[in-house]
Amino acid sequence: MTIALEGKTISTEDKVDILELSNKIERFKAGQIDEERFKLYRLTRGVYGQRQLGVQMFRIKLPFGRVTAEQLVRIADVSDKYATGNLHITTRQDIQLHYVKLEDSPAVWTELAEKNVTAREACGNTVRNVTASAEAGIDPIEPFDVTPYASAVAYYFMRNPICQEMGRKIKPAFSSSDADTALTFMHDFGFIPRIEEGQRGFKVVVGGGLGAQAMFAQTAYEFLPVDQLIPFMEAALRVFDRYGEREKRHKARLKFLIKSLGLEHFLALITEERKAVKHQSYPIETELDYAVPVDFFEPNVTTAKRKEKFDLWLKTNTFEQKQKGYHGVYIKVFLGDLSSEKARYLAKIVKKYAADDIRLTINQNILLKYVHQAHLAELFTVLDGFGFAEPGYDSIADITACPGTDTCNLGVTNSTGLAGILESMLREEYPELLEENHIKIKISGCMNACGQHMIGNIGFHGSSIKKDGKVYPAMQVVLGGGVDPTGKPYIADKVIKLPTKRIPDAVRAVLDHFAEYKTEGEYYNHYYERMGGRKYFYEILKPLADVSEGSESLLMDWGQDHHYQQAIGVGECAGVILDMIGTIINDAKEKLDKGSQALANGRFADSIYYSYSTYVVGAKAILLSEDIACNTHRKIITDFEEQILNRGLMSLDYSFEEKVLSINKREASESFAQELIQDATSFLEAVILYRNAEGADKEVIESYYKA
Repeated sequence: MTIALEGKTISTEDKVDILELSNKIERFKAGQIDEERFKLYRLTRGVYGQRQLGVQMFRIKLPFGRVTAEQLVRIADVSDKYATGNLHITTRQDIQLHYVKLEDSPAVWTELAEKNVTAREACGNTVRNVTASAEAGIDPIEPFDVTPYASAVAYYFMRNPICQEMGRKIKPAFSSSDADTALTFMHDFGFIPRIEEGQRGFKVVVGGGLGAQAMFAQTAYEFLPVDQLIPFMEAALRVFDRYGEREKRHKARLKFLIKSLGLEHFLALITEERKAVKHQSYPIETELDYAVPVDFFEPNVTTAKRKEKFDLWLKTNTFEQKQKGYHGVYIKVFLGDLSSEKARYLAKIVKKYAADDIRLTINQNILLKYVHQAHLAELFTVLDGFGFAEPGYDSIADITACPGTDTCNLGVTNSTGLAGILESMLREEYPELLEENHIKIKISGCMNACGQHMIGNIGFHGSSIKKDGKVYPAMQVVLGGGVDPTGKPYIADKVIKLPTKRIPDAVRAVLDHFAEYKTEGEYYNHYYERMGGRKYFYEILKPLADVSEGSESLLMDWGQDHHYQQAIGVGECAGVILDMIGTIINDAKEKLDKGSQALANGRFADSIYYSYSTYVVGAKAILLSEDIACNTHRKIITDFEEQILNRGLMSLDYSFEEKVLSINKREASESFAQELIQDATSFLEAVILYRNAEGADKEVIESYYKA
């Protein structure tokens, strides 16, 4: 596989990544790289295994959901050439391409990189795509535009050595205001803008997350000055990397570390780490010229023909920006699936009617900015002609759903098929709710919450019901999640498990009851709690759970004409496991080589962290060779001192623990970087000698490796 990059306008960083990916694929195909080790590598390059054998999902990383018209066209062209001609918008404001051949992934990246689009760290145990309120920059109630800060975080931590191989992924989010439209409360790091005494800053929340054990983020700071944003997050990631769980994957997220340590202790560790970070203050350039309005022209259409639809569209899909005379316009994209043909057409529309600053939203839709008020009728007409003017943005009929069993290994049931059935039902039977934007329906194909079901007022996640030797496709019903009009968050309650074919009846039951018993203007979650919450609605929905009198159709999932068969694969949402000591030592060598390169290039903080990683990975190799389990970096450091050095199995002329933990005691100077590289080199040589004295490579119990 040869990738020709000469003469292409691609960043140096992307060129290195693309060539390395191409090389790794060749070596993997030749049997020179273990499959699990290769999986760990490719995930951080956006290449994710699909449910279907032999093809990959290629995830594109688009910080804060921004894409230009030119980039959108290129993504569409690439999808036609290498994928299915579909662009799938995700709840993290990314775009995914499906059914990509592994050997084509370097070419996909190459063609995208020519338009400054990357796949680096779109998956894997990294800092994932930084999301932000799509309205940032034009939000009428924002204190200031958070876009430059989201951008700074995204690019500062991309390829940063402290967050390439953490125990689990990290998801940051920036909301444009207290309304929390970016849902910071469910993120590892959340930032909400504040101004105090004329100074910009952020309210900072940490440790939120959904999944099987949903948790609210906790407030770390009511006000953190903007120049401290990057130093704080870097220090926090260093703490997570060192103390985070790695053996038990389901306990490896930041929320569990904070729960274990306590917020106060976690923040104290961050304070300890602050001395060693690359920058004590990191000013962020705010004059970023993203959204430049198009020139005004006299519209040909001033009155839309389909007035009733136009009036509803104006009400549900547009809003007046803080910049007077301009409007934001939402385009509803069913399940986030945008065909390449429509993508190219949309790019043409944007160039004529809006700023070249398309934003993908967290509910899988699109926002156009800076549309002149006088152009709204003409824009509606143009959009309507191509199916882009469906009213009901962010309403109950704007359902969020992950791909489920369509493509995901972890999918249990067909979330997309159910979403289509529900949207049709809601539009036909409850048209008055198209203007209701305080009830959200969210669907995940499994409990892992990619469809964000735990923050749906009405939510579902894939499951199954086993009875009398039969297996029925099912959905776990959850109720009462979301964000109320004041910005207060709610995590949904698990209420009852129902056959998937009865979910439409469950939605009818819930909505009809709400219509009958709500008070004037009452928010759905307030009504839900007032009526009695989980126990009350369990009794309402319980009759639908009985499958004893059910028809044969209950044994089939939506979109299927055969009996349901549960087939759950292995997910790739995080890193994977290796099982050879020699491979682990090679990892340490790679860290040391990168540390030497960073030192030579004057990147002293990066070099120091690579030296630290060399120590930890090298120590891990020795511990595993002695059958000592490793579950956190911090425990590796202590166990190596106590179990290896203190027992006389290996000797050093210094305290290993003090040496390794010195990285947060001294500033990141050139002399310190040189000292650590030299010491780490000697240490790794000692590790290799120890290993050679033991003999051949040894297989390791899988669960022991994960730190």
